[in-house]
Amino acid sequence: MTIGKIHHRDRFLNNLANHLGRERRYSVDKPEWNQHPQWEVFKGYSKDQLVDVLKQQCKHIHTDVHETVTAELSSLITHLIKDYGGKTVVTWDDPRFKKYGLDKLSNEFNKDDIDIHVWNRDGGEENLAISATADIGITFSDATLAESGTVVLYSDQGKGRAVSLLPAVYIAIIPKSTIVPRMTQVAKDIHDKIENGELVASCVNFISGPSNSADIEMNLIVGVHGPVKATYIIVDDQ
Repeated sequence: MTIGKIHHRDRFLNNLANHLGRERRYSVDKPEWNQHPQWEVFKGYSKDQLVDVLKQQCKHIHTDVHETVTAELSSLITHLIKDYGGKTVVTWDDPRFKKYGLDKLSNEFNKDDIDIHVWNRDGGEENLAISATADIGITFSDATLAESGTVVLYSDQGKGRAVSLLPAVYIAIIPKSTIVPRMTQVAKDIHDKIENGELVASCVNFISGPSNSADIEMNLIVGVHGPVKATYIIVDDQ
């Protein structure tokens, strides 16, 4: 048997169709639904209204929310890191850090004996080891779901998923322009990109606050298998 090769597929499927009493199907027509309720959720909401929905939801998922503008973002992050008592920080290698004036954070951190590690695209296991022991991980949100308080992260070169999953504290920077009503819009965006032949991240993470687990008696425990604390920073980029 050759690994990676399918043998006798047509014969198997033809035999299956015959036993089902129908002709072999080579494609499936996408059903047309009369109702599309998924598009009605927060339909017509402005970005400010979606921000309000997001902030309200964050109260239920144990996530702190801050609002700022690009010019004040660096100061706010520095304040939060010190407030959390963070001494080791890991971030994505993401051009948005420079765009939002965060590329000089390491200079400020060095004054306070705070080590910052930027995800090394060629770092391999070193990145994972550093992320696993880091106090704080910081990423940008690629898309943000107001309904569920969810940040969507497209893992890519320089954007390791460990940054958001392994440190004790996770900080997500949310450009206001990334906020959409719910998962419906993100799923369509991914589908459209695939249909157009565009490359899509091999791993898409949907993160709603810190990790949560509940036992059979529904006793909620936060931080069992991921960050104990999560903070969202909404940046007015419009």
